[in-house]
Amino acid sequence: MSSLDAFSVRILSELQRDARQTIQQIAQYVGLSSTPCWKRVKEMESAGVIKGYTTLVDRDKVGLHNCVLVEINLINHSEKIVNDFEREIAACPQITECYSTTGTSDYVLKVITADIKSYDVMLNTVIFRLPGVAHARSSIVLREVKYDPRMPLV
Repeated sequence: MSSLDAFSVRILSELQRDARQTIQQIAQYVGLSSTPCWKRVKEMESAGVIKGYTTLVDRDKVGLHNCVLVEINLINHSEKIVNDFEREIAACPQITECYSTTGTSDYVLKVITADIKSYDVMLNTVIFRLPGVAHARSSIVLREVKYDPRMPLV
């Protein structure tokens, strides 16, 4: 499913806005009956366009007040080091995002912890011990200006 028509884009936009809506509510919004709307959703799920459904949690309300962006440089880019590094990243729940980048760093991580002290512990027990890490530079997020996980479909 490489190209989405206007109905599918509107369905995705509605699901991103509120995935708890019923198919009937989404169908009414996009101008389809329920059955074709449901079929489109199922097709997009099967094709991997819709990867899953989740709940957005206010991290401050659950005691996760600290957000850090960490730039990582690897000692080299051998297949083994990259694979080992990325496997360890995927297994660490405090690392909520990881991007392989160009520029001055090889990777940028988003790390969420309760506070600066717990980040310091994680930095020394996890990040500095990740396979192949030569350098890690941390930037503490002072204020989250914008956070929107929705894809800009329209």
